[in-house]
Amino acid sequence: MTTAPSDPGSAPAHPARVLLADDHPAILAMATLALEGEFQVVGAVSDGTALLAAAAKLDPDVIVLDITMPHPDGLESARALGLAHSRARLVFLTVHEDPDFARAAFDAGALGYAVKSRLASDLLPAVRAVLAGRRFISPTVHLDDAA
Repeated sequence: MTTAPSDPGSAPAHPARVLLADDHPAILAMATLALEGEFQVVGAVSDGTALLAAAAKLDPDVIVLDITMPHPDGLESARALGLAHSRARLVFLTVHEDPDFARAAFDAGALGYAVKSRLASDLLPAVRAVLAGRRFISPTVHLDDAA
């Protein structure tokens, strides 16, 4: 996301850098297509091990990751990113609409939780929200405390 410059005559800031992690190539392609007009997609990986390595190397602003991906899964990867003091904001993009998965994602350090069935409508707002320090959750996921 481009940050508005303080002086309207100054050059625009660089777009936020996003790293994608999902074990389904079609989801990676759709997410890239959805994001690349506004953000810079700096990488796409298919498992947790590759995610942790890419996050350390690329230092993204946002990581969009799946829960159910291999070696380690997304929740374990999110916890490992926290332990590694990654500055990236996390958005889970997942098939799981169960509130228990959403709670686990937030407990693991995520600020955003979007469901894949709503990728076209929810991914951009989710990334924008987490960059602004706000929590995002797809409206089909019902949490008691979803504020």
